[in-house]
Amino acid sequence: MNADFENETWVIETSDRIIQKEARTGADSLTTWERLVYCLWVADYMMRNAGDFANAVDMYPGFQTDASRLAEQLSLAYTRETFALPQAVLQREYFNRFLGVCDEIKNAEPPSADASRG
Repeated sequence: MNADFENETWVIETSDRIIQKEARTGADSLTTWERLVYCLWVADYMMRNAGDFANAVDMYPGFQTDASRLAEQLSLAYTRETFALPQAVLQREYFNRFLGVCDEIKNAEPPSADASRG
């Protein structure tokens, strides 16, 4: 399986859990990391389905700014740099940067409460 497909699957599955958590417990219950993954999902959804961020106004207008800010809070330099790019540049470079962004975010995932109860 190629890395792009594995990461695309990871983004979808992880975001689904985050969206379900938000529906159950509210947006305030999401961690900084979870909010960043959601921003990545929004970007990925738009790029894979529309090829640009034109629908961000309807879906999540602040996703790019929020992603950059959240990545900075988590000390994820590559992800912060990626989402801080001008929107046209990010759209052009998105798929080239996708693997690096996913790797950085996955490596920053905090241990889950369920796993620590072991």
